[in-house]
Order: sequence, then structure tokens, then C-alpha cells
Amino acid sequence: MRNHVIVHFGPDREYTFDLDEVQPMPHELARQWLDQQFIELGCEPLRLSGKVLTADKVLAIAQTVGEARFADPAHRPWAMVYARAASSLLGKPVVKVDVPAMTVGY
Repeated sequence: MRNHVIVHFGPDREYTFDLDEVQPMPHELARQWLDQQFIELGCEPLRLSGKVLTADKVLAIAQTVGEARFADPAHRPWAMVYARAASSLLGKPVVKVDVPAMTVGY
């Protein structure tokens, strides 16, 4: 089974990170990394209640950093860590982060 994360910003603007040959990120490390990025980037909770689900963090981080962070080869190492963390915490073989639709699918 394939294991990858897709970050979608619109038609012909989709970035796929293949994790089949990459060491899985430990769950606790993934949680810490996403929490740190969420805070450092100044992400806002998506829900009025202020509750932040893991999928919300994954989406908010992608939205905040924007397409350039995923498209630019200079940022590829960061994008791979993002993909590894998202995959680890969401626990699904395929994760699709659709930024314009504000959804995370599996």
C-alpha cells in the first residue's frame, strides 16, 4: 500500500510527498513538531470554540505557510517533515490536505 501526503492548492497545484521509503516519524515527535509549527507560525484555531484538532493543525499550517513552502525545492526538507508528521498523527496511508476547500481527507 502506498503511503503519501498530498497538499492541494488548486488545479495543477498539487504537491505529493511519497513516504514509502522514508522512516516513519514517532507519534510523540510528530505531535511536538506540529504543535511547535502551529505556535511559531502564529496559526489561528479554525473552530470558534478554540479547540484545535490534529487535522485542523495540519490544515492551518499548510494554509499559513502557503504554496511556496511546498513548491520551492529549497523548502523540500521542511515539507517532508510536515508530511511525515501529518502521516504519523493522522495514521492513514493517504492524507490529502485541500487548502482552498479547507478539508483534510483520507
